[in-house]
Amino acid sequence: MRLLVARRRAGGWLLLLAVVCALLLGPAFSASAHATLIRTDPAHGAVLETAPERITFGFNESVLGVPTGIKVFDATGEEVASTASVRGSELFVDLDEEVGDGTLVVVWRLVSEDGHPIGGSLSFSVGAPSDVVDVPSADADAGTDAPFVLGLVRGLGYVGLLVAAGVAAFTVLFLPRDGGADRSRARLRRVARVAAGVAALGWGLAVPLVALYQLGVPVSAITEGSTWSALAPAEYVVPAVVVAGLGLAAGALPASAAPGRTRAALVLAGSVLAVTAPAFTGHTRAATPEALVIGVDVLHLAAGTLWLGGLVAIVLVLGDLARGDSGAVVLGRFSTWAAGLLAVLVVAGTVLAWRIAGSWEALLDSGYGALLLVKVLAALVAIAIAAWNRFTLMSRVRTRATPLVRTALAEAGVLVVVLLVTGFLVDRSPETTAATSVEEPAAAPGEDVVLGQISARISLDPPAVGPATLTITMTDALGEPAEGYEAPRLSLKSGEVDLGEVEVASLGPGVYAGELVLPTGGEWEVQVSLRTTEFDNPVRTVTFQVP
Repeated sequence: MRLLVARRRAGGWLLLLAVVCALLLGPAFSASAHATLIRTDPAHGAVLETAPERITFGFNESVLGVPTGIKVFDATGEEVASTASVRGSELFVDLDEEVGDGTLVVVWRLVSEDGHPIGGSLSFSVGAPSDVVDVPSADADAGTDAPFVLGLVRGLGYVGLLVAAGVAAFTVLFLPRDGGADRSRARLRRVARVAAGVAALGWGLAVPLVALYQLGVPVSAITEGSTWSALAPAEYVVPAVVVAGLGLAAGALPASAAPGRTRAALVLAGSVLAVTAPAFTGHTRAATPEALVIGVDVLHLAAGTLWLGGLVAIVLVLGDLARGDSGAVVLGRFSTWAAGLLAVLVVAGTVLAWRIAGSWEALLDSGYGALLLVKVLAALVAIAIAAWNRFTLMSRVRTRATPLVRTALAEAGVLVVVLLVTGFLVDRSPETTAATSVEEPAAAPGEDVVLGQISARISLDPPAVGPATLTITMTDALGEPAEGYEAPRLSLKSGEVDLGEVEVASLGPGVYAGELVLPTGGEWEVQVSLRTTEFDNPVRTVTFQVP
């Protein structure tokens, strides 16, 4: 009989492992990371007859303005008076003074929807390009990497949040309601309140650190009202809800006697409120579909809260409860929950990584991916310890509780490491390379065609089903950027599927690109048409194999 039960348990763990592998190894579609600049007016490198009154930047998602984040310089490095405004996914820069001929450079810094700062520069010329351009370009993307202290403070806040909410929920859900557990209940109440204080400290300290990080301003700017007003409302609301929820949960716990229904409901409501709030900021706001990702993130945080809080509580109270049957009852009840919590944690964590990272490239070639892999490895260690606890040590709890307490403490310690890593993940971008300005893109594998006196390279990146970018790069006989009489026209079709003409935008002299979605694999035919003169319009065709 015992062998049959052991086999069933082993089969359950193997099934869970298979689900994880399927989710990890299955196809992942591209998910948006932070905002990327996709168009400008005028284009990068453009030469205009007269200076524009307004310069426009277009992004692929909403952005937030940064005080003093937009500066315009002439070729000598002198700042040109300007006014910047942001509406949705567009940045507008108005020139407030007349400028002469020569090159102008716009240096910009904004905050994307997921809270990551982005920066870059745009240069164009009036009349003719300047021979020498002396612009402080170092400000273009300086300080877009999250500082170490911010990750440390966030990790501290998450540890306090999960311990406080988890211990409070454990006290209500798992402790016996008789008087024999009053001593344990009082101890857990103190721990929950201390952890809530740690959480309040971590989440509170993170607010000014986030302001310095996102806005790229010196510490002295903390005293300026414009620094605080520039932060997104979520940067204030989320910490406030976390602190309020934990205050409700820890405050509603009784000093010794078991809580009544009203108090128990308040404890659970406060815990849920505190744990739900962090899902409404950070990477989940930029991943798609947003509602699904936020919901999965809430489940992930809730499961982690009960797991870590339960482990801390068991370490603290098992010595008191193990003398009678209460210890075995509590452990059995929590163990049943823990199996479900583990499944939710693994599946929800995998879905979040799938939607936020979006690709194996982001997982393997970015700082975010490296930290995520460290988190996964640490979680696997915790799972291994949990399995040892469940299948080996629980049967001995009536005779020897000490080994179980020690391994539970080790398991909780590993989960604290997981949370500290999470603190650094929050402000890490999952992108391998942030696009900060509209420059000529790196050459991608493609096909070459000749359009009159112009050579063109057509690239499809990535050549795969799903979102892709079609780019044409045109050069003359000397290899210099070339332009036609009109912008090039590109269209795609494959068998009976005809996507028609792709709308392309200029990325710079001789470079045009357009976004599209390939619905199926197979051989895709790209037709390129370029009016080179008023009367000549050569047309060429290239093909791409899409797996």
